[in-house]
Amino acid sequence: MNPYQQGQSGYPQQPYYHNIGFTNTAPQSFGNPTPMPGFPTMGYPPAQGGAPGYPQVPQGYPQQSTGFPSHQTNQGYPQANSAHRPSQGYSQPGYPQSAQTGYPSAQTGYPSAQRGFPPAQTGYPQHTQPGYPQASQQPTNQYQGHLPHSQSHMHSQQAYSVTGSVSETPKSKPTVVPANPFDPREDAAVLRKAMKGFGTDEKAIIHVLSRRTNEQRLRIAFEFKTLYGKDLVSDLKSETSGKFEDLLVALMTPLPQFYAKELHDAIAGIGTDEDVLIEVMCTMSNHEINVIKQAYTAMYGNLLEDDLRSDTSGNFKRLMTSLSMGNRSEEFHVDQERAREDARSLLQAGELRLGTDESIFNAVLCSRSFPQLMAIFQEYHFLTGHDIDDAIKAEFSGDLEKALRAIVKIVRNKPLFFAERLHKSMKGLGTNDRQLIRVMVTRCEIDLGDISDMFQSKYGESLQSWIEGDCSGHYKKCLLGLLGLY
Repeated sequence: MNPYQQGQSGYPQQPYYHNIGFTNTAPQSFGNPTPMPGFPTMGYPPAQGGAPGYPQVPQGYPQQSTGFPSHQTNQGYPQANSAHRPSQGYSQPGYPQSAQTGYPSAQTGYPSAQRGFPPAQTGYPQHTQPGYPQASQQPTNQYQGHLPHSQSHMHSQQAYSVTGSVSETPKSKPTVVPANPFDPREDAAVLRKAMKGFGTDEKAIIHVLSRRTNEQRLRIAFEFKTLYGKDLVSDLKSETSGKFEDLLVALMTPLPQFYAKELHDAIAGIGTDEDVLIEVMCTMSNHEINVIKQAYTAMYGNLLEDDLRSDTSGNFKRLMTSLSMGNRSEEFHVDQERAREDARSLLQAGELRLGTDESIFNAVLCSRSFPQLMAIFQEYHFLTGHDIDDAIKAEFSGDLEKALRAIVKIVRNKPLFFAERLHKSMKGLGTNDRQLIRVMVTRCEIDLGDISDMFQSKYGESLQSWIEGDCSGHYKKCLLGLLGLY
């Protein structure tokens, strides 16, 4: 059965966790795509937990049997924000009955997704900017106006003041934005021509696939199969080879499935690639972790948590288990008094005792929100006169040390964390192409421009020059295309 037909008339609902792609205004949201004429809306599991941009949905809010409600079925309802919503049903005094025409708009106490949430702090481009589809051209997506998860992550220590108020942070810079206008059938025809007959027009393939978002690429694949009766990914595999083929396949994979495969390959077989586990599990929002877990189970038949526990050990296993719960607080508010208490707890669990109470570090770093962690780190420095990163280096070792330090770095400067990952993938003899592809593909719609700037700032050379010096052929050109340089 074609996954796009699930739940339609004559097709039973299947436990298929396919993701059409990302929304235009909330990269890496793992949510429903913006519906387009002629395309069915994919039902994806609702967000579990109150991630920034994915507010807590009360238990009484009625869920749709097919996943997220489509744009045709939620007319008049506010987007997925939970402010002032009753916990059970809608029959309480002051709340309209479900039979009425809809819930009050933002002017009557129910902020809409476009108006009721705090302004974007990291400056993700809104759908009204040039190059993004206008709201009048496509039906409204249920995540439009919500904050992407990475907007809760700090770009610098100054991003949150000691009073807990949010200050302005620099705009993030994606290098791949939605093509507008976008005609998936025309793109499918270009790709068909590029691969038909003798020889392959790799330049045409790169120009199409490196300039479209994950959602748009999957729409192109859908149209390709509709028009020509062939699978686009299979054709790309037959016409390309090597690392170029690997990159194209990664671009054509829905991101939840892509992450699930990366995690599975990291723990399958002999040995474990802990760096992959740290990179993925430490950087995802609650909602993304929950969606990845469902994709993982659909693909491999096992629970991600069980596979992580069976392939890791000790305190690192406990840390991965905690992160796999997808239950980190994602509040915007910073409680300064609680930050002081947590800083004292970390100090007493580490430097002020013989040995280390790893459980305290695990509990604080896996459950506190990123803004709260920033305040905790500041309080720790105030109490001790040195940075918490130095304390972690002194108290821990091995994979647990790397994971805890990664969380600290991600809280403070996420683009720098990924810049270091890219540098590590290309330095020395040989190239870790899998790591290079993973970072380039997953971050290009979010903050690859920021990562490139951090790379230049830290290493004194441009990311472009490193890719040109370490890669070759069409593989190199496609990577540069993701950077917007080809």
